[in-house]
Amino acid sequence: MLWDRPAQRERGFSLPTNPFARRSKMAGPRELAMQAKVMESERRRVKSRGSLDADIIIANAPDPVFVSDLEGKILQANDAVSQLLGFRQDEVLEQSLARFISPEETREFRAALREVVERGVMRNVVLNPRSAGGEVIPTSLNASALRDPDGRAIGVIGILRDMRELDKARAYAESLIKNAPDPVFVSDLEGKILQANDAVFALLGFRPDELIEQSLSRIISSAETREFLAALREVVERGVTRNARLNPRSASGEGIPTTLNASALHDTDGKVIGAIGILRDMRELDKARAYAESLIKNAPDPVFVSDLEGKILQANDAVSALLGFRPDEVLEQSLSRFISPEETREFTAALREVVERGVTRNARLNPRSASGEGIPTTLNASALRDGDGRVIGALGILRDMRELDKAKAYAESLIKNAPDPVFVSDLEGKILQANDAVFALLGFRADELIEQSLSRIISPAEARAFLAALREVVERGVTRNAHLNPRSASGEVIPTTLNASALRDPDGKVIGAIGILRDMREYEQVVRDLEKSKGELQEKILDLEKFEEVVVGRELKMIALEKELESLRKVVGRSKGDSV
Repeated sequence: MLWDRPAQRERGFSLPTNPFARRSKMAGPRELAMQAKVMESERRRVKSRGSLDADIIIANAPDPVFVSDLEGKILQANDAVSQLLGFRQDEVLEQSLARFISPEETREFRAALREVVERGVMRNVVLNPRSAGGEVIPTSLNASALRDPDGRAIGVIGILRDMRELDKARAYAESLIKNAPDPVFVSDLEGKILQANDAVFALLGFRPDELIEQSLSRIISSAETREFLAALREVVERGVTRNARLNPRSASGEGIPTTLNASALHDTDGKVIGAIGILRDMRELDKARAYAESLIKNAPDPVFVSDLEGKILQANDAVSALLGFRPDEVLEQSLSRFISPEETREFTAALREVVERGVTRNARLNPRSASGEGIPTTLNASALRDGDGRVIGALGILRDMRELDKAKAYAESLIKNAPDPVFVSDLEGKILQANDAVFALLGFRADELIEQSLSRIISPAEARAFLAALREVVERGVTRNAHLNPRSASGEVIPTTLNASALRDPDGKVIGAIGILRDMREYEQVVRDLEKSKGELQEKILDLEKFEEVVVGRELKMIALEKELESLRKVVGRSKGDSV
């Protein structure tokens, strides 16, 4: 049985109490026999139900789950095990787990089985089973005891966890730490440094062996050690700490002003086991500011810096070139001078978004140039922070949309005036735009199609095929000759083929599809006419063949008749000769 009595009790299942328990001492032989039958019947019923429930749970578990005996023979495994290893069920069941793991891991697994017998559970045993393709798959095993009705351990229920993605994530995290430009380190909850990247050693001037496995208190003051431990407690409680001040001593004895931002390091069960800390060398802040100003000044796009009220503090030459104002006509001016009151409110809302989220994207602004022209632009802005990380303004990048708007207008004109039915849809199949040829083909008005799902006019099966075609557009940029049979306003099913290409936003991300429909009715009529003509030709060919048979038959009869006449002539000739 897969469901033992203790487990039933834990999950709310328990055997019914004996209804005759209080009278058992007074019961006679027949009554005792009746008691035994009732109890045995109830036992079987509850055990059967428990076993069925357990089988269902194992079969439908999302993780790979198996049941083995105490020798490691696999008695049961769900589909997730087969998917993980690539073996069929019959290649897994009744096989020893030793078939899939190394001899050393087999010994470890058997030791783990003994642990299950003794303690009832084991956790995070590392196994690396080989898949059907020969791949070694890193997994961790958690197992609990499988018990018979008497509570004796007779096997284990094991849950495997595929560690490939986790190992990749760890390797990726380690790579991020190693290659991060900032000084990054990992410490335990006592402040012992477990890992540090090259930027830490470059900052402090120590070799790795002088820092790794050392307490951070070695290079900071006693007061800062207390502050750092308090910051670690904050990491445990809140998951993060920000801008803690540390002044570690370098190998040369220099006190280096830094700020520390740290986040929690969790184990696989989500428990905080340490912290990932990023140090910021504050000596470089002024250099960074100068560098940032240089980037702004020399950026090819129009870039400006404003405070949280929208006053322009800095702007590069590209801003002046875009708007036609001199720098002194822009700096220290409110952006509201160049945009409408409504857009001023939108820009103020965008600044609030920058404060809350750190960034705002594609806000529409139409600043007026020195000549009075309204210039369509999009604004992407990120937060400008002080040394304590507090948002004090915004760094905005304007994008001149005039050329893009022209391109969009040109594209819309192409769609509108195309002779073929052309439509634009989003990635869910909602029709955003369609030309007159679409309305002429289907017989719908514009308001009956625009903003409607294409699934409204095609069958469910074709809707699935169309969504699959959209996925192909996202992956490959194009799909060709997909068959669609949309229903027209009159209910006619119109055979068409669809060719579609990707519709992209200014960042190149696929946001929809441009589809061209081809009306296949005439083509199919031509095919039908050809088939009909083919049939008629075949009938004529048969008639000709019959006629040919008749003609040939007549010719053969004439030849035979001529031969017969010739033979008679010869006989007559011989008769005349004999008479002479």
